[in-house]
Amino acid sequence: MYQRLVLVGNLGRDPEMRYTPQGTPVTSFPVATSRKYTTADGQQKEETVWFRVSVWGKQGETVNQYLTKGRKVLVEGNLVPDENGGPRIWTGNDGKPRASFEVRAQTVRFLDSKRDAAAAQPVNGAAVSEVGVEEPTTGEELPF
Repeated sequence: MYQRLVLVGNLGRDPEMRYTPQGTPVTSFPVATSRKYTTADGQQKEETVWFRVSVWGKQGETVNQYLTKGRKVLVEGNLVPDENGGPRIWTGNDGKPRASFEVRAQTVRFLDSKRDAAAAQPVNGAAVSEVGVEEPTTGEELPF
């Protein structure tokens, strides 16, 4: 059996890095994905889904160093279910039920264009553009 999840979204807050007792770095951050659609009665709706992403090892250190809240990323990894096999469910401050999905990332790609990354503030004294952020080869915006 095999599963793979690909997300494109924005960081909901700055990444947080910690270390396991064995000294392995792990960085966590929330990613929000959204889609807009029109209902059968013609109303415009927007649906946002939150994912809790964890990145391990050297890649986690890189993510922690260069990413900040609001940056666009592509995350490729696996879903990690809760003890019941589903998403984590809680009640928000507004009283509405909320859910988030845990993703263990295998790959994290920074999707902001080079000019957007260069305009971002330096993190830990290093320019964000030094990460090697890839732009689409056609020079056009990403289709997703």
